[in-house]
Amino acid sequence: MSRTIVTIGMLAILGYFADSAAHAQQARSFVSGLGSDTNAPNCVRTAPCRTFQVAHDNTLTNGEITVLDPGSYGAVTINRSISIINDGVGEAGMLISGGVTGITINGAATDKVSLRGLTIKGIGFGGGIGIVFNSGAFLSVENCAIRNLTATVGGQGNGIIFQPNGGTTNLAVTNTIVADNVASGIWIHPSGTGTVNASLNHVEAYHNGIDGFVAEATLFTGVINVNVESSIAAQNGNVGFEAVAPGGQGGVAMNVVRSVSGSNGTAFSASATSVILVGQSSIFGNGATWSGTKVVSYGDNYAAENRDGTPNPPGTISRK
Repeated sequence: MSRTIVTIGMLAILGYFADSAAHAQQARSFVSGLGSDTNAPNCVRTAPCRTFQVAHDNTLTNGEITVLDPGSYGAVTINRSISIINDGVGEAGMLISGGVTGITINGAATDKVSLRGLTIKGIGFGGGIGIVFNSGAFLSVENCAIRNLTATVGGQGNGIIFQPNGGTTNLAVTNTIVADNVASGIWIHPSGTGTVNASLNHVEAYHNGIDGFVAEATLFTGVINVNVESSIAAQNGNVGFEAVAPGGQGGVAMNVVRSVSGSNGTAFSASATSVILVGQSSIFGNGATWSGTKVVSYGDNYAAENRDGTPNPPGTISRK
């Protein structure tokens, strides 16, 4: 009797460890265009997984997904602190259609997500969104290309939507292009109350149907701070740089330095409780230099050939 009990106990222990191994997660997972999701849960370098989603689901919080070679790795929903990194092995990304979002971030309040070296491209039917940040502490987007997203229903057609609901959240975008999207390149659109801090450095927004860069507080009663440096908004249908904050809502402050706004419908637009400060920047060939009442110059910009005929409106954009 006792021997039987011991044997059963040992089998139960062995079964527990076998089950734990079957559901193991690792700190670093690998994906490859030649990989297979049947390699999960152990997406190791010598037996990588095929899609970002399976690799994500089998990677520990604060872990990293490493891209081994070029491939289309599918849409992914992120619910933890994680990094998805392509450091120059070739194009690593996803093709978007049918209303799909390429990367969705639904993190906890302390989660930090880093995306590097990815391509997200719409393929023209059914619409889609590049990246949507719904919740978390911090999103970093680096060396990415997000383009050709179509449709305008439900936020579709936008390159990046940053829409946390309250709290303190942070966005950093560097060395990234958002282009040819039906709506806007980057749309910062939080709700609730709190503080949103965004930094855009060497970001290029070309030929988007609405705005290049827009920060909007229509659903937000907190503060949105946006710092833009060495960036370009050009050929966008509506506004290159826009800050929207209706009276009674939160405030938007956008600081644009050493940047270019060219060939847009309007170069800069800010009104009500929003303000755009512009310095050491070039404003050229736009339909209008500015609109609203809160576009303020540091006095060292270059404005010319804007079609409204007022390149240097008093108290706003001035020419060095």
